[in-house]
Amino acid sequence: MIPISDENPTRRTPIVTLVLIAMNIGTFFFIQPNPPLLGAGTPPQEERFIYDTAPAPCQFEDECPRAVQGVTGPIEIPERTLGEFVLSLVYSAFLHGNLVHIGGNMLFLWVFGNNVEDFLGHFKYVIFYLLGAIGSGFAQVFTNLGSAIPAIGASGAVAAILGAYFVLYPRARVNVLVPIIFIWTILQLSAFVVLGLWFLFQFLLPQPGVAWQAHAGGFIIGALVILLFGGRPHPRRPVWQTEWRY
Repeated sequence: MIPISDENPTRRTPIVTLVLIAMNIGTFFFIQPNPPLLGAGTPPQEERFIYDTAPAPCQFEDECPRAVQGVTGPIEIPERTLGEFVLSLVYSAFLHGNLVHIGGNMLFLWVFGNNVEDFLGHFKYVIFYLLGAIGSGFAQVFTNLGSAIPAIGASGAVAAILGAYFVLYPRARVNVLVPIIFIWTILQLSAFVVLGLWFLFQFLLPQPGVAWQAHAGGFIIGALVILLFGGRPHPRRPVWQTEWRY
C-alpha cells in the first residue's frame, strides 16, 4: 500500500518540506561517495563513509569492537561523545541505501509532511523533524544495544510526521496504490486506516534489514510531541477551503 497523494489542502507553502527533500536528494547524489542505486549491496567506499558518519548502537555505551569486517577489510568504528552521538543521529537521517529507500521516504515526506508543516509553522516544524530523527534513532539504539550495525535513512523522522498526521488529520482522505490480484489499483482511504495499518505492519510484518523499531518509535514520538504542541484531530477540510499563507 503506497500513498501517492491526499485530499487535505494546505494554507502555507511547505518550504521546509521542500528543503528537506532537496537536502536528502542532494546528500544521496552529491555527498555520499558511492551509494548503490539499486539493490542492497554497499560499495567499500560507501561502507566506510557510513561507519564514519552514522551511529552504531554499541557506540552509545562505548562497547563497540575496535573494528568490524567490511567488504575489503576491517573498518574501524570511531568513538563518539554523547553530543557527537546525538549529532550523528541527525546526520544519518539524511543518508540512504539506494534509490528505492530514498524514493519511498521522500514520497511519504511530501504526502504527509506538508500538512504537518502547515499546522506547526516553518520553525516549529524544523524542531519537530529534528526531534523525530533523534527520538527514533534512540528507539533503534535502545532496542539493539551492543549492535555494531549503523542505521541510516529519514524513515524515523518521516515516521514521526506520520504519527503527527495520524493525530491531526485522521479523517483526511489518502489516495493509495494497492495491488489487487496482481493489478495496481488506486483506492481512497482515511488517514486513520492508512497510517494505522502502516504502524501495525511494523510489528506484524517486519522486514529484514529494516529498522522497524525506529519506525514504530518515531511514529509514537511524533504523535506524543504533536499533542504537546497543541495538536488535536481536525475535521475534514474541503479542497476549496484554502487561504494561502507563506
